[in-house]
Amino acid sequence: MHLSRYLLPTLRENPAEAQIVSHRLMLRAGLIQQEATGIYAWLPMGLRVLRKIEHIVREEMDRAGALEMLMPTLQLAELWRESGRYDAYGPEMLRLRDRHERELLYGPTNEEMVTDIFRTHVHSYRDLPMTLYQVQWKFRDEQRPRFGVLRGREFLMKDGYSFDLDEAGARRAYQRMFVAYLRMFARMGITAIPMRAETGPIGGDLSHEFLVLAETGESAVYCDRDLLTLPTPKDDVDGNGDLDALIQAWTTPYAATEDVHDAARFEREVPGERRVHTRGIEVGQIFYFGIKYAEPMKARVTGEDGVERPVHGGCYGVGVSRLVGAIIEASHDEHGIVWPDAVAPFEIGLINLQVGDATCDTACETLYAQLVAAGFDVLYDDTGERAGGKFKNMDLIGLPWQVVVGPRSLKDGQVELKRRATGVRELLPIDAVLNRLASV
Repeated sequence: MHLSRYLLPTLRENPAEAQIVSHRLMLRAGLIQQEATGIYAWLPMGLRVLRKIEHIVREEMDRAGALEMLMPTLQLAELWRESGRYDAYGPEMLRLRDRHERELLYGPTNEEMVTDIFRTHVHSYRDLPMTLYQVQWKFRDEQRPRFGVLRGREFLMKDGYSFDLDEAGARRAYQRMFVAYLRMFARMGITAIPMRAETGPIGGDLSHEFLVLAETGESAVYCDRDLLTLPTPKDDVDGNGDLDALIQAWTTPYAATEDVHDAARFEREVPGERRVHTRGIEVGQIFYFGIKYAEPMKARVTGEDGVERPVHGGCYGVGVSRLVGAIIEASHDEHGIVWPDAVAPFEIGLINLQVGDATCDTACETLYAQLVAAGFDVLYDDTGERAGGKFKNMDLIGLPWQVVVGPRSLKDGQVELKRRATGVRELLPIDAVLNRLASV
């Protein structure tokens, strides 16, 4: 992509309305534009990050055996009355009526609708277990939307729902999602710690939140440092293997948010040198809620014994748009964003320091064509901006690699390669750049 033909409205100064790092940098780097309080337009650069995150989420959900679908954002109020949640959910739910006076709501979550779809089409134990998921925009009318996409009103979410014949099967589904989440977040270049959580309006008696540790996070967290060094699970999660030992390794060390923190237990179980007290950003939560929705909505299947029984369910959410902000909070420096490779909008920023110079132009166009042909996502800065401005913008948007082409180094047949995360620079022969990047 040539920057001269790209929409990238970067800002030099911090916007006054942005209170935290991720909000400031998302606005400054031209990722989003605010359209109303808590509601944002995703500009081309921001959308590329969003799509990279979605891709990882989908791969891990598919790997765990889940089936993707898509439900409408508007839901009938009758379904929520059937489950008993319509009046209980609170003012965060946006309620409306259509021209026929039917009561609708803009869905904040989809347990009722997916249960209705399930009960319509699935009636036998032979069709179980089943997990369905979607990636969909949702709306919650937050009383105090703030912190950019970390607490917006409209947000992109992956929500998944499992259906099993009994509690044992449902807990296996919960374990598969637990492991899928660990792997999902690790692939994005972040450490998300699972912590036992309250179930809230979703219901049930088992839930874990996954929190990215960041000093600017909204929740105080307390955990054992050992959790930060546990390896990412390698086990396949698309079968019915026993994941108890793996789950136990991640849930035995102490980890709690401030609302469930037990100070005495923390001091008793965790040696002083391993105690971590910081803040965290929730990026996902999983629930086992049993027959909470199946019972009132009569979602039943016939078992092998011929007896009809309500299905056991769980739900699994990932804040896809929220993850963009969380990753920035966990990965930035004084110059701007530092994107992990897997979610960066472009892998390489190619900088032409002397646009209009025949030698620089030719070298850049040749490099650009080679890198793109090799499968790299490249943003080529072919603008007339001064060198200092180009460097600042490229550091601000945080692409993992910068290839700098200028007349001085080209005299020796070389270009500069910079790794954004470390700031390490090296001079390479121009014909060695492709191999160097391909070997990383």
